Amino acid sequence: MMTSPLYNADSRSAEIYFIGVTTRQSSIMKIFPKWADILGLDARIVGWDAPVGSPPAVYRQVVRRIREEPRVMGALVTTHKIDLLRACRDKFDELDPYACICDEVSCIVKVDGRLKGFAKDPISSGLALEHAVPAGHWRAGERDVLCLGAGGAAIAISVFLAEQSKVRASPRRLILADILPERLDAIREILDKLDAPIRFEYHLTQNAAENDALMRGLPGGSMVINATGLGKDRPGSPLTDGARFPHNGLVWELNYRGERKYMQQAQAQARERGLTVEDGWVYFLHGWTQAIAEIFQIQLTDETFHRLGEAAAALRPSSNRSSYEDHTALQDRN
Repeated sequence: MMTSPLYNADSRSAEIYFIGVTTRQSSIMKIFPKWADILGLDARIVGWDAPVGSPPAVYRQVVRRIREEPRVMGALVTTHKIDLLRACRDKFDELDPYACICDEVSCIVKVDGRLKGFAKDPISSGLALEHAVPAGHWRAGERDVLCLGAGGAAIAISVFLAEQSKVRASPRRLILADILPERLDAIREILDKLDAPIRFEYHLTQNAAENDALMRGLPGGSMVINATGLGKDRPGSPLTDGARFPHNGLVWELNYRGERKYMQQAQAQARERGLTVEDGWVYFLHGWTQAIAEIFQIQLTDETFHRLGEAAAALRPSSNRSSYEDHTALQDRN
């Protein structure tokens, strides 16, 4: 059965579900009505919360509601992407190629009663990475990426980097670390199928000190990503306060809200070590705009994304702002 009630953010007719853990706290609940106005949508967003690792019946119930409720156009899925597809694969009439590769669904679209599942994160993470990584930064494979956490977000980023490494300069290594061996096994199985030139390493780490040790082995200019979820719904960081980020490194905190201790650790070293620190705000924007464009069959141009980003930034609490202003300024210059 459902673990928490559905609730509506406004009173429009068509509906899009937001399936997550703490959806009431997400900025999208305030942002979506503004975006609907900009895009000319007569639609409302409906939040649905469930604990991580809920029983299959919970996921099957919400997917059944999406199929059966005439007003529901589709859904965006956050934390439950892997578990939902595992529980409801038979409920989908079609899966896109990334959903098959990543074995997850982050966007559900209903057309004429048929459900199609998409894994949009490889696309949205790629767009966010293009924003976060300066042109030419990888310098023909002299730098690495350390991804702390091997769940759904890490899978999406890894798949994007694997595919991009076939056609352009890429990191020398992608090092994945997690506390759960089954996550590492799952991501290894996916990446082994892609036959990419980038080298993958998998490390089972039991504590933050072991993650610190992995980071010490990175060359200057490497990127370190917090894909653990720590710092948003759960407090803490995957690193100790004694950790040292690589000189001239890129630091990506995938969370855009919460305490974000990992980001605070990086910011404390930013001047001394020449770090570029980015949070998950641009990733959040691309994730949602890609899903909305798919659900409502909208052509998402750079100009439209820019307008949506400006509207969203105005509604973001100042204490949680990121470098999105720099992103929009860069678009203006280009």
